[in-house]
Amino acid sequence: MKPLILITNDDGVRSPGLRAAAEAVADLGDILIAAPHTQQTGMGRAFPRAEDTGMIEEGTMEIRGRSVPAYAVHGSPALAAAHGILELAGRKPDLCISGINYGENMGAVLTCSGTLGAAFEAVSHGMPAIAVSLEADLHIQRSNDYGEAGWDNSREILHIWARQMLEEGMPEGVDILNINVPAFPDRQGAYRITTQSRQNYFEFIKPGKRDLRQPFALKSRLYVDEETLERDSDIYAVYIDKIASVTPLNMVMSVELRTRPR
Repeated sequence: MKPLILITNDDGVRSPGLRAAAEAVADLGDILIAAPHTQQTGMGRAFPRAEDTGMIEEGTMEIRGRSVPAYAVHGSPALAAAHGILELAGRKPDLCISGINYGENMGAVLTCSGTLGAAFEAVSHGMPAIAVSLEADLHIQRSNDYGEAGWDNSREILHIWARQMLEEGMPEGVDILNINVPAFPDRQGAYRITTQSRQNYFEFIKPGKRDLRQPFALKSRLYVDEETLERDSDIYAVYIDKIASVTPLNMVMSVELRTRPR
């Protein structure tokens, strides 16, 4: 039996990046697409509730000459993954792929990421996941008007790692591979194994004087402190060296406490 691969994202079911992810792995197994019906960037692993939460629009998508089931789930990226796994897949998927996302998910900001939120949800159901993101300008990362992007490098790197995960499984202690790809790489298909940076990468800007009674959206900017940036980190690879980063992550956030309070 062919492996079953669940494809999801946080940009919405109409995102060209979602199609690119499915195209990248179409030859590796059976494909099931279950993604949010609208843009859900920045939702993390949230489970918000609305009147339409849980509604699912059935459809198909043509991927490399074959028709693939594609479901638009009313809900967050994590809910889309959960419905895909529990309700829409006829059997447990062997791998979840979340992406290809418009915009990097690196450093401390990845805890905000809906792309990673969907991947962590898949892990909670006992399956490995790959999150894939492509460098993109901030102004298009939350947009419903998907911009033009070059997917070839992301597709190539995703195919390499998805094939390896399906054939060999995840390395011991690893639940998710977080892949970030520069928009204009120095070398096509090249990547580096990295660690997660402690820097924010994207940060909120302090608001000026405003009417606190009125709605307001904090604005963000990209900021990297190159002097303190870790050379083995995801941000250094993508931002400085223009090479794709592959960062192994796991579900457990606890660390050993070496000193005890007195």
